[in-house]
Amino acid sequence: LFKYAAWLRELLHIRKSATLRTYEDKKASVRNRNLALALAGRDIGELPEVTHPEHKAACERNFRLFCETYFPNIFYFPWSRDHHMVIEKIERAIVSGGLFAVAMPRGSGKTVLMQVACLWAALTGSSQFITLVAASSERAEKLLDTMKMWLETNELLYEDFPEVIYPIRALERVVHRQKGQKYRDEATRIEWLTDKVVFPYIEGSRAAGVAISCSGLKGSDLRGLNHSRPDG
Repeated sequence: LFKYAAWLRELLHIRKSATLRTYEDKKASVRNRNLALALAGRDIGELPEVTHPEHKAACERNFRLFCETYFPNIFYFPWSRDHHMVIEKIERAIVSGGLFAVAMPRGSGKTVLMQVACLWAALTGSSQFITLVAASSERAEKLLDTMKMWLETNELLYEDFPEVIYPIRALERVVHRQKGQKYRDEATRIEWLTDKVVFPYIEGSRAAGVAISCSGLKGSDLRGLNHSRPDG
């Protein structure tokens, strides 16, 4: 009886050990599978081709054409002579540099014109650091939020600027994904914040790493604005 009891205890111990090993193996297998899925999910895969390269090329140095081509639902009225003047000043300041101030009547589209100008400067790589200034920081963040919505939903921009829009859409509005996002095993370093957007680092993209910040005009909001890039 004693020998039988000892044998039974040994058999139970072997079975328990086998069960524990099986359970640990299953846990390790699930853990490795989840890790592989997480790593695979961080890479956005290959970018779509540019749908209309001729449109994109024509709009890179023509701000008015960019407005008409990619935002026809916003700029659907004919331009006035004053609009042409302002558009030319905006284009010259972004492409060649310079400062100017201009007053426009209420309801003439000055706010949306400035928002689209910021996007044009960023998408074409004409400016590496853009600051959208409003009367208050809260108002500035709302303006930037509208621009972010355009980047997420504008199909015309998606078709011709996939190097920027595709990684943005890959976030699927899940902000914490930005830290782990990769393209061809390289971090995109995309940022999608309340007061700042940084376009993804994609090789060959003119907009790689371009930052759009927003700030209020009052107080100390405008002081010390900066953005660090990987190249220093």
